[in-house]
Amino acid sequence: MHTHSFRFLKKKIVAGLVLLIGAGFSASAQEVIDLYPGTIPNAKKLPVTYKNIEGSGMMRRVVKPSLEVYLPAKENASGAAVVICPGGSYKVIVFQGEGVSTAKEFAKNGIAAFVLKYRLPNDTLQTDKTISPLQDAQQAIKLVRENATKYGIDANKVGIVGFSAGGHLASTAATHFAKPLIENAKNTNLRPDFQVLVYPVISMQERLTHADSKTNLLGKNPTKEVEDLYSNELQITNNTPPTYLTHAADDKLVDVDNSIAYFQKLRRNNVDVEMHIYPKGGHGFIFRQKDWTDPLFAWMKKNKWTK
Repeated sequence: MHTHSFRFLKKKIVAGLVLLIGAGFSASAQEVIDLYPGTIPNAKKLPVTYKNIEGSGMMRRVVKPSLEVYLPAKENASGAAVVICPGGSYKVIVFQGEGVSTAKEFAKNGIAAFVLKYRLPNDTLQTDKTISPLQDAQQAIKLVRENATKYGIDANKVGIVGFSAGGHLASTAATHFAKPLIENAKNTNLRPDFQVLVYPVISMQERLTHADSKTNLLGKNPTKEVEDLYSNELQITNNTPPTYLTHAADDKLVDVDNSIAYFQKLRRNNVDVEMHIYPKGGHGFIFRQKDWTDPLFAWMKKNKWTK
């Protein structure tokens, strides 16, 4: 074969590969961002052998927290962005099912999505395990805002989304933003512009909470003060971000009263809140009810987060 023919063929193969890669690109993360390029705050010094543990779409240990980026097609981009906190009782992270799948759905609807691989509370790995997930959520919001131009988003349209225990984390980020637990030299606003909570754990009060999430985050015998601090229905002010709540009435794992208590406190503090309660569906209903995002995207449009 002549050299120039060979070069031509090589170019065609490369072009074909680029097309193939490009076609599949939106289906996987465009980028993975290290949450802390330098020292991870509140982390104990560990042997280098300590790594993230994952498998079957679940994270079982997170030593190095990160953000996975899913961007909408440019012509479809609305300027809105969300940080997604998947659930898992603060014991595992349902990363694929609640994180990545949701991110793709948001990106398809013009919203940039950042899936948070947050540190699971762990006394072996952290000095104070109760604050690690919140530090990571605050850092995620900070990074997304500070890189708004890079990702083609509006820094004033950055929301947080959380499922189950991830809903507790998201609602903690939405009610504890006034006290930064991370280094924030630029004084970046850590308040999410809106919050979307899906069958969330809200309360740490005995009668309401999800026992495993509470123990995993706060330990076996938390003080009343710590219990109240992380009962997010008690932390609402009139500056809490507008909220979208959704839950199934027959949820046997995380009682729907978590969402109802939060709704009532938000309403009494004059915070805009919309709630969708399905009569049936149980915990994790999003896996069985694929149209659950329809009213959510309608809410985002109505509130001008999206076009």
